[in-house]
Amino acid sequence: MDFRARWFQLFLLLCYARICLSVQIEGKGFTGTETSEGVTLNSQASEILSSRLTTVFLPVIYIIVFVVGLPTNAMAIWVFLFRTKKKHPSSIFMANLALADLLFVIWVPLKIAYHFNGNNWIYGEGLCKVLVAFFYGNMYCSIAFIACISVQRYWAVVHPLSQQKKSNCKAVSISVAVWVVVWLITIPLYLYDQQVRVTNLNIQTCHDVTRPSQKKTAAGYFLTMGTLGFIVPTVVCVVSYILMLKALRNSMEDPSITRKRRKAVVLIITVLIMFVVCFTPSNIMLLVHYTLLLQNTTNNLYGFYITTLCLASLNSCIDPFVYYFISEDFRDHVKNTFLCRSERTVERMRVSFSALKFSKKSNTYTSESGNTQNTDC
Repeated sequence: MDFRARWFQLFLLLCYARICLSVQIEGKGFTGTETSEGVTLNSQASEILSSRLTTVFLPVIYIIVFVVGLPTNAMAIWVFLFRTKKKHPSSIFMANLALADLLFVIWVPLKIAYHFNGNNWIYGEGLCKVLVAFFYGNMYCSIAFIACISVQRYWAVVHPLSQQKKSNCKAVSISVAVWVVVWLITIPLYLYDQQVRVTNLNIQTCHDVTRPSQKKTAAGYFLTMGTLGFIVPTVVCVVSYILMLKALRNSMEDPSITRKRRKAVVLIITVLIMFVVCFTPSNIMLLVHYTLLLQNTTNNLYGFYITTLCLASLNSCIDPFVYYFISEDFRDHVKNTFLCRSERTVERMRVSFSALKFSKKSNTYTSESGNTQNTDC
């Protein structure tokens, strides 16, 4: 036992020495050496900014986001605003989520051009800051509204007879509060340089390089955002789902429990997939990246970090399909929109079909008003 303990102590000592040596390596973080003309990057960072990962793969992903996200989110907003007469809290939150996605997607062409141009930003510091603010604003708006939808779904299961008008007012107030908070927390992104000149590559980067003199500001901001903007809403979603399933389990005598349980499980699986694919890797890597940057530790994960940030933008084109599968009303409105059916036509069809009863004995449809139509099947 003493022999094994000594070997274990030696292993820990070697690991500690390896960490200490890694901290002393030059080219710490992904900042480089700052000069009056810009920042000079090390060979690894320069290779990443010149690789096909950032000049081919990332813009292709953003093209997919733009091509799919622009029409689907525009359609979602159209349905929520003009096709949905009876507003529900969930539809209010979904409409705001679609608006956040649309506001991000309209700026994506600048991101595509930037990467295809060899990560050379030619549109000025102002547009760079706007693009970065809309990117992170969309991410944390999406997470916040998904948390709101999760809480609302739980409330609808536990209190199905709650007052609709009062719930809608609360949903509107919460949505306004989310927009105000997200707008306020993105203000710091406008207060320090997002556009940085890389002298050894002769390019102007946008949010890809942090000045060493500003790394504490950037690291403090994003560590706070990653904690409050991701971890807290994630806990809210998980707690809501646990309480939702507990409430469904305690209401087994309800005949409609099977359908509610199925919808709840579908919602949980869908949101968990979105978090796993879009938000979890990017926010974990965001916390890791800025922690290493703040501690002056060598960062060999920057390529993976910017890839996860790119994949996080996929939520902008996934959200409309989430609406489609979660909301039955949304599916019906989308189908009627594609079939060019007006609201009046849809209502007439609904009334006509509800006023007819099928008689199995005579194989005819019989009107509730007493008039019969002897239509053979």
